[in-house]
Amino acid sequence: MTFDWHTHRLSRNAVVDIDPTGLDAARLRGLMPAGKGYLFSVGIHPWNVGVCSVRDLLTVRAIAAAHDVVAIGEVGLDTSKGSPDDLSRQIEVLKYHVEVSETLGKPLILHIVRRFPEIIRLKKELKPKQRWIIHGFRGKPELVKELLRHGFYLSFGRKYNAASLELTPPDRRLFETDTPPDKKCRK
Repeated sequence: MTFDWHTHRLSRNAVVDIDPTGLDAARLRGLMPAGKGYLFSVGIHPWNVGVCSVRDLLTVRAIAAAHDVVAIGEVGLDTSKGSPDDLSRQIEVLKYHVEVSETLGKPLILHIVRRFPEIIRLKKELKPKQRWIIHGFRGKPELVKELLRHGFYLSFGRKYNAASLELTPPDRRLFETDTPPDKKCRK
C-alpha cells in the first residue's frame, strides 16, 4: 500500500481520522500537530452522534477548513451498536457533514454498516460533487456493482472480499489500514 486513506493512528502518508466529539480545543490541537506533514479527516462517527453537541458540529466545520484536513469523516450510518431510532439523527448529522464537504470541496469518508440503500438514496437526493468513499468495504460483488453505478469510491482494509476488490476499477479503489489509535491518542 502506498497511501493509507483511513487510519486512527498518527502517521505520515495517511489520512488520520479525528472525531472531535467531546474534545476541548487544547486536546484537539494535541491530536493534530500542524506543520508536521500529517493529513487529517475530521467528522463525527455515527456511534458518537447520540452524544455529540452543537459545539462538536461547529468544531468540525472550523477544523475542516484547515489545509492539512483533506477529507470530511469518518461519518455515516450504522445502527448496529444502537437503536434503529438513531438512524434519523445519524442522517441529520451526515447531511451536515455533506454540506461541509461540498462547501470546502473535500471528499467524504463514510462508515456504512447495513445501511447501503439509505446511503444510495441520500447520494441521489443530495447530488454531491465531492467523492463519497465507503471506508473498510467488505461487501459482495453485487453490492460493488450497485455502489459503483452510483458513483461511490471504495476503500479496502485488511479484511475484504477478493472478488469485490478485483471488480473495483483502480481509479475507484483506495486502500486503508483503519489502525486504531495509540493509547496516547485516545480521548
